[in-house]
Amino acid sequence: MLSIYNAFGYTLDWQERYNLIKAAGFDGVMLWWSDGFGRGPGYEQDPERARNAGLTVENIHAPVQWQNDLSLNNQAGESLFEAYTKCVRDCAQYRVPAVVIHLPNDKYPLNELGVERIGRLSGLAEELGVKIAMENIFNTKNLCRALESYPALGLCYDSCHYANDPDAPDLLKMYGGRLTALHLHDNGGARGQHQLPFDGNIDWPRVMGEIAATGYTGPVSLEPMNWGYEHMDIREFLDLAYERAVKL
Repeated sequence: MLSIYNAFGYTLDWQERYNLIKAAGFDGVMLWWSDGFGRGPGYEQDPERARNAGLTVENIHAPVQWQNDLSLNNQAGESLFEAYTKCVRDCAQYRVPAVVIHLPNDKYPLNELGVERIGRLSGLAEELGVKIAMENIFNTKNLCRALESYPALGLCYDSCHYANDPDAPDLLKMYGGRLTALHLHDNGGARGQHQLPFDGNIDWPRVMGEIAATGYTGPVSLEPMNWGYEHMDIREFLDLAYERAVKL
């Protein structure tokens, strides 16, 4: 199955967006689950819109703006925990199998409260039949602590974040058996991330070989933005993204 992140740029009706994603050849989508970053209201309708277009909903992505607050013993920390709890419950409500979550940057080490909150999320997810996939993004010490503490948690492997993090251990070798989601994008462009594969410096034959060696059989999922591709209309962008996904 070939999948793509839904909020990759462009302004158009959301149902039309999903129709175009399907027309380009993709089988599924990963959904941004927040009204932040310009998404606006109505994101809860996206699972239905995507399915109306014939797409599978692979996972939702929890909000990231406050990811470093998870260990705080105050209202900010509790609010973030409540937001993540809502995402897990929303997966069950909207029949989405998994949620992707960012743990705090390693500059904000998890304390016992942060680890305990992750445990509560993991327990709730197991109870509701939902998977949690923890994404690597300059947080691998916190990521490893969470995965070692709670075996039910999965890994969301982000190719670009990994390539740009010189301190990251070999996550696929360590946790490949728990690989639950992929975010495949390249590190080219002005922002050094969220480029289409083969437009940056990532060694894709090596990366895809390492993913295959884990035994992973889930979707090949792209997470690009249209940054640097604004000269293309959405159809051209999606056609090129599909071509790159097939190549991967």
